[in-house]
Amino acid sequence: MSNPCENDDLAGNPDMTLLFSSHRGLAVLLLLTIFINVVGSSFNPANAADRAAETSPRQYNIPPGPLSEVLNRFAEQAGIFFSGDAKLTQDHNSPGLQGQYSEQDAMAKLLQGSGLHAEQDASGSYILQSLPTGVTTLPTVKVEADRETAVSPIIGYVAKRSATGTKTDTPIIETPQSISVVTADRIAAIGTTTLRDALAYTPGVNVSPYGPDSRFESTWFFLRGFDTYNPGPYMDGLTLRNNYTWAVWQTDNYAAERVEILRGPASVLYGQGSPGGVVNIVSKRPTLEPLHEVQLQVGSYNRYQLAGDFSGAVNQNDQLLYRVTAVARDAEYPIEGEADDRLFIAPSLTWNPSADTSVTFLSHYLRGRAGVYSRVVMEQGSLVPLPDGSHSPRTFVGDPGFDRQDQDQWAVGYSAEHHVNEKWKLQQNLRYGQIRTRLDEVFSGTNYITVNPNDPDDPANFRSINRAVFGSNEKARVFSVDNQVEGHFSHGLFEDTLLLGLDYQNSSFDAVTYFGDAQAPLNLYAPEYNQQINSNVAPYFNGNTKLEQTGLYAQLQSKFAQRLVVTLGGRYDWAKSHVQDAATVTNLKQSDGKFTGRAGLVYLLPAGFAPYVSYSESFTPSSTINPDNGEPFKPETARQNEIGLRYQPEGRSDSYSIAAFDLRRQNYITVDKVSNKPKQTGEVTVKGVELEALFKPLRDLNVTASYSWTPKAEVTASSNPDELGVNINGVSKHMGSLWADYLVGGGVKVGVGTRYVGPNHGIGDTAITEVPSYALIDAMLGYASGNWDFKLNARNLTDRVHITSCGGGSCYLGDQRRVNVTAGYRW
Repeated sequence: MSNPCENDDLAGNPDMTLLFSSHRGLAVLLLLTIFINVVGSSFNPANAADRAAETSPRQYNIPPGPLSEVLNRFAEQAGIFFSGDAKLTQDHNSPGLQGQYSEQDAMAKLLQGSGLHAEQDASGSYILQSLPTGVTTLPTVKVEADRETAVSPIIGYVAKRSATGTKTDTPIIETPQSISVVTADRIAAIGTTTLRDALAYTPGVNVSPYGPDSRFESTWFFLRGFDTYNPGPYMDGLTLRNNYTWAVWQTDNYAAERVEILRGPASVLYGQGSPGGVVNIVSKRPTLEPLHEVQLQVGSYNRYQLAGDFSGAVNQNDQLLYRVTAVARDAEYPIEGEADDRLFIAPSLTWNPSADTSVTFLSHYLRGRAGVYSRVVMEQGSLVPLPDGSHSPRTFVGDPGFDRQDQDQWAVGYSAEHHVNEKWKLQQNLRYGQIRTRLDEVFSGTNYITVNPNDPDDPANFRSINRAVFGSNEKARVFSVDNQVEGHFSHGLFEDTLLLGLDYQNSSFDAVTYFGDAQAPLNLYAPEYNQQINSNVAPYFNGNTKLEQTGLYAQLQSKFAQRLVVTLGGRYDWAKSHVQDAATVTNLKQSDGKFTGRAGLVYLLPAGFAPYVSYSESFTPSSTINPDNGEPFKPETARQNEIGLRYQPEGRSDSYSIAAFDLRRQNYITVDKVSNKPKQTGEVTVKGVELEALFKPLRDLNVTASYSWTPKAEVTASSNPDELGVNINGVSKHMGSLWADYLVGGGVKVGVGTRYVGPNHGIGDTAITEVPSYALIDAMLGYASGNWDFKLNARNLTDRVHITSCGGGSCYLGDQRRVNVTAGYRW
């Protein structure tokens, strides 16, 4: 293998030099935003220097709950910072806070009867401590009350720690790779109903490359220009594996504590995967403090949903903690008769037999009974007018009487850790799950039915379409386990974290899949549904695919003088696949081995700035056969150079980041134009800059902003010269989003956001003409009073009709307007 760094030194690469120099304005914009917020903080009522907030009453509507959670919500709303021993709030509940209070009066009210009080230090922060008892007082303990861990709940929109980028509980500011975290509070605020909705306000993510598609709501989105469909997302650090089939794991946002996006190759941590990065869902886990919540949601398309979340201690010594999260939904897709029904339940249990050992058992069951919904239309009649200047109606081309997607899935597993001593920790994450899927659908072809060949422009030639039928009956079984040894060492000015791991995946996919002519043409102007669909089609695949992967990895995180953080990692994977297909009498076995590496450097400057640089790799086995030797081609690879800057101002929850990257997918299979044979000579290059900012310019105002500039996303090497320069995934040069919500007062909160995707020329640059840009508007209106919380969310508020992409004669329309009202009660 060639030197992965050859000709890619950032300082000497002309393309990267141009990339960074030509967009200094982005860096200036980031620094200007930071400057405005830093300077503006002197006028912020939350700033320690401005104590007007102590005497100026303001409205609070904080529901009852565990004291620690109520205090965190109060600190987030008031814009203040607490420190104190976490054990002080244990076993204490709070009635919450409703009404107008000054800062001091509010704290006194919250702490009343708890035996605690808060003292202010010179910096303006508050120190939580016990009230004196007789002559005995608890000494002040300056342990940050921000007890955030990589899996803990987050109050607000900004997370400071994550394990997705390192597999260790690491501050995000010390992670040398671009990462975003979407918290549960943020998921609820922006009104998400699917995983891709939750990612819509993060940079580098195209959540609708093919419009809405009910079959792949949890998997089909692009990261940095590359598809993440295979191997799919992760949950709690373990793969939700799929194999380019329709047995795809479904997830539920209500069960997620946070969703984390690691951009760029990540095989050192996770083995084979997409060049674009990893999406990891962190599940809700049991809490020591009692939690009781029920939600009722009604909305567009006959949506009725009941959800509940309950947690607390099982016994008095707090060794056993439980949590049950559940969702029951009766709904339809935007087509009448296309159901979207679901039953989901996720029980979990944490066992703490000692202070050094903890085991959390995680499980879920999902039953889905739904139709099949997508928005595919003909390119001629949508992107461009028909010959008479008109456009085709946006008719649903499936059939509610035939379409169905029935899925039953379940998984059980655990996350166990044991602290051997102060230096060493052992951890094991394990999960086994199964999916049964039955999919039957009708979809359109790519041509209209010609009824008048003598006049190609006759409007009658553009009224009806032929349709195809497709179906698959599948069962998938997925087992994965990740064993880790983590060591912590200090010597002189060095603090080191060593991670050694061995993970293993074993997946099996049984499928009987068919495709053929539905023999049921559809008049787009007078659609007739519930036709007799031809489903008597012989399967083109009838077999089993087994995938196996074993990975041995090591990672060192070394911090010098509390300023310089070096991350080095390496991994070797053994990957095997075995495909047996009775339909084509295929019996194919393949074995691959691959080493991947990673290196990163972060420098922690005073005042919260952290520039970084990193290099990372990934690989994906290829199933394409080399005609020269009859063996599968060697794995595709990817490598990325990235430089960036993070800023987390001290004493505030703001977070800013900017990253520039050069990402290359190599060993890409292309077809030689002369010999018509596949060759492994291709390369796809994506270069860009991404910016993300989460900040509070005012105490009651949350702002989330993102921007992605991708000037290059094209084939840069191919055995077919015609492919050079082609944008294979139709990546837009510009994408951006902005969300802001404001607590008006009296428990009322308002929010509005916009999501923008720039123009492109379709998948593989094959669109007839440029696919236009679009901007969508989302909105939220909330009201909280006592134990109640009400929220009205609208996605695509103006119901704008927009095309997300085109290719192969078809175009994909984006989501229609969706409005939901949610009423929650918490006690």
